[in-house]
Amino acid sequence: MTAALRTVELVALIWARPDLLTPFVLEELSVRSAHSAPTATPPADSASPTDAANVLDPRTARTRQCEPAETPRQSEPHRVRPGRKPSSVLAALRVRNYRFYVGSMALTSTCGWAARVVQDWLVLELSGSAALVGLTVALQFAPMLLFGLFGGVLADRYDRRRILTITQSLFGLFTLVLGVLTVIGVVQVWHVLLAAFAGGMTIVVDNPARQAFLHEIAGPEHLRRAISLNTSVFQLGALIGPAFAAGLIALVGNGWAFIANSIACGVAAWFIFSMRRSQMYPAPRVPRAKGQLRAGLQHVRHRPEILWTCVLVGFVALTGVNMATVLAAYADEVVQIGASGYGLLTSTLALGAITGAMLAGRARRLRLRTLVLGAVVLGLLQLVAAAVGSVWLFLVVLYLMGMTCLLYLTRSNTMVQTNADPAMRGRVLSLYVLINMGAQAASGLIIGAVIELGGAHWGLAACAAGPLLGAVVVGIILARRGHLRPVLRRADLHAGRWHAPGVRLDFEPRSGLAHVA
Repeated sequence: MTAALRTVELVALIWARPDLLTPFVLEELSVRSAHSAPTATPPADSASPTDAANVLDPRTARTRQCEPAETPRQSEPHRVRPGRKPSSVLAALRVRNYRFYVGSMALTSTCGWAARVVQDWLVLELSGSAALVGLTVALQFAPMLLFGLFGGVLADRYDRRRILTITQSLFGLFTLVLGVLTVIGVVQVWHVLLAAFAGGMTIVVDNPARQAFLHEIAGPEHLRRAISLNTSVFQLGALIGPAFAAGLIALVGNGWAFIANSIACGVAAWFIFSMRRSQMYPAPRVPRAKGQLRAGLQHVRHRPEILWTCVLVGFVALTGVNMATVLAAYADEVVQIGASGYGLLTSTLALGAITGAMLAGRARRLRLRTLVLGAVVLGLLQLVAAAVGSVWLFLVVLYLMGMTCLLYLTRSNTMVQTNADPAMRGRVLSLYVLINMGAQAASGLIIGAVIELGGAHWGLAACAAGPLLGAVVVGIILARRGHLRPVLRRADLHAGRWHAPGVRLDFEPRSGLAHVA
């Protein structure tokens, strides 16, 4: 009878307080199994059975007064137990706050992309002007290019959890107003343009705060895995969001699609607000003072790991990341399978990107030479894709391109986050995002001009120019500054049970050691 009551109480406790399931409930279960098994001496590093029993059933504490009581445990950030190494990128989901963050990110990414599509479609319906659609897109992203660095200053100065709660609420408010105006039939083009600009100004603060906040909720132990999973969620949102928007427009119309997005933003704001401060890794807040933006730029200048990562990502993003223009031309001119072919190409690229993001968290050591090599591989794959004639072979190379591109971008983000000073992280990440987005904005114009002059094959070949040129420039600078010379070393290539001899490019010091490269 006592055992039955204990079981009922245990189930009730798990239902009411699921956060106690680890480690207290699991240890209580191990205590019970120990009572049913032959008596054994508990490990020295295990918690006392008394602690678990007292938490689960306070009445049993009276029968164990001979044992000393412990001070109540304080809630602390999640840490991996010694000797247990997470086996996959999903290990970051063990952190409660990060689970809430992923839920928020999934909603904002999917519904954010959907809202952009609905917004552009509404402008086209109201005006019939493609130029006004382009202006809508420009108003969404121009504020980040103009004021992005100041958003990083705010992300360092104020509480990032509060910033994200406010920005998500604002996103929901803007789309709610647009939805109501559309449903009642009084919406005009200037309403949409104003909402696009207001959303762009909100992104100025939201983007650096969101990226810097990742370190506070995942901690240094899970940071790489958290960045990889975060990138995967973003790519899924970019893939699902437009299709979700098309379905909403067809089923309920533009207005209700905006209202659905506002509800999703409200839920995302609740996820952020519900995070536990006691389980965070708080970053120091920077008091208001003059010269903080300049101090952030000087910090990047004096950190070679950050400086050359930003320079290289600028080269890569200038031509090698934004593939939408070239894939549209490729589907029309080369593959010749129309809109369905374009969907197939973008889906293949996105699938490779998700694979690359999941693999990026497995890297245990990250150096600048890894990023240089990644840029070289990406450029070479783009050259191979430009020369391939078979559609199916092109899809295979396209999948590898997506995987390599996201491996590179995720590792670049990780390099910046792990080397930035906690008090400077917002400003550093705002510069990184500014360079990345600015280069991608110019990419469409550059690749589009090449396609107009030489066709889709030359456009895809031109995509390789940025990664390869950046790898050469940054590689030479690092080699000269570190007094290094390139060498080929023997290496074993492994893929599951298969292995073969091979070679790898490495650098060795001519005099002394170079920790930067």
